[in-house]
Amino acid sequence: MSGPLCHRVDLAVLGAGPAGGAAALAASRAGLRVALIDENPEAGGQVWRKPVRPAARSAKADPGEALRADLRAGGLTLLYGRTVWSVGASLDLDLIDGESGRWERVSAGRLVAAGGAHERVVPFPGWTLPGVVGLAGATILLKSHGVAPGRRVLVAGCGPLLFAVAAGLAGTGIDVVGVADLAARGDWLRAMPSLLTRPGLLGQGARWMASLRAAGIPVFFRHALRRAEGATGIERAVIGPVDAEGAPAPGPEHAFAVDALCVGNGLVPGAEVTRLLRAPHRFDRLRGGLVPVTDEAGRTGIPGLYAVGDGAGLRGAAMAALGGEFAGLAAAADAGRLASDAFAREAARLRRAMARERPFSDGMAGMMRLRPAQVRAIPPETVVCRCEDVTRAEIDAAVEAGARDVNQMKQFTRCGMGPCQGRMCGDVAAELVAARVGPREAVGSFTARPPLRPIGFDELMGDFDYADIPIPEPAPL
Repeated sequence: MSGPLCHRVDLAVLGAGPAGGAAALAASRAGLRVALIDENPEAGGQVWRKPVRPAARSAKADPGEALRADLRAGGLTLLYGRTVWSVGASLDLDLIDGESGRWERVSAGRLVAAGGAHERVVPFPGWTLPGVVGLAGATILLKSHGVAPGRRVLVAGCGPLLFAVAAGLAGTGIDVVGVADLAARGDWLRAMPSLLTRPGLLGQGARWMASLRAAGIPVFFRHALRRAEGATGIERAVIGPVDAEGAPAPGPEHAFAVDALCVGNGLVPGAEVTRLLRAPHRFDRLRGGLVPVTDEAGRTGIPGLYAVGDGAGLRGAAMAALGGEFAGLAAAADAGRLASDAFAREAARLRRAMARERPFSDGMAGMMRLRPAQVRAIPPETVVCRCEDVTRAEIDAAVEAGARDVNQMKQFTRCGMGPCQGRMCGDVAAELVAARVGPREAVGSFTARPPLRPIGFDELMGDFDYADIPIPEPAPL
């Protein structure tokens, strides 16, 4: 029996999006041997995901392609298409190569966790019907494959991705029947001072809105989904007005005949690795939920562990890239490869750049924040954990029976025990428990355990065979 293929480097970077890519390049340029790991076949993350059929654009005009080109030329160990299923206390990572099925290990002693974020959908009746997809999922279909989720689509949720998806669908000829935005027009106007700090992105948003108006697509501000209906898939979506905190408000409902529904209520930081390693965390609603406690360079409370990007708190692509560069340089400085005066100069430059980006970052994070009243309005019969079919009523019953935190509730109901390990339901489930028990900090989060991602037992076994089992000699009579 042979052991796993082992890559020995100075720094491992988990996640090849804007934050992880910038961290890997900065550390490599400072003299560290770096391994960059991602489950996708190419770098870029979700925001800079490589299309199946790339447009004819130069790398300079395409930040994702520029990042991929720099990484290919950077002398790094690029481990794409790998699933990281465990991280040990020594910060060694266990991986599965998705193509060969081979078990690999990366041994570095220093790790930058840049796992990004996953989208949040606040459950509503019918959200598990076929044809209901997340805004981020719809974005991947559009950007990577040029595929729409349906022919007649309603788009609902909050944040800038709402209008990006609606405009993208409309631009491909899809019949977008409407957009339901949790925010009011006034919310966007109040965010305008922060948006003006990034005129390029503000202009992009204005173009999205102009295209929707030109296509005659109605936008229902301060509206949210009430329910989705259908037999074997979605056939009808119903929206209604909400108040400033997302709770249903009096007013007429609007029903739409659709074959697809794109919905998203912001993002949740992907902090599984820092939670697995028991780094200190805090709850920050603006930043998406539970986030690791870090210093300005991404250092966590565990020596050698850095957390950056949306996995350390939602701040957007520009802030993620700056934070990743900061962490990569900090790792090099902590390893003695970057002189303290050089690190101080680079740190000052990055602080100035991050200060310029922060207003826009905060403004967009505020538009995507979870509205607790929207969660409290989830009907009792609605499924919250779709992996285990756990309803809101079952979660409430567990709290009534004595569950005082999310892990007790998990033991009572199996909520969060499915293949996604609580990534889809954990944030909303914690909000439901907190509504009855106390603040979010008190109810905690689901305990992270390996495997971090679902993997087959045969992949864990590798080439281990029955004949490899050591059989001791029989004891003497």
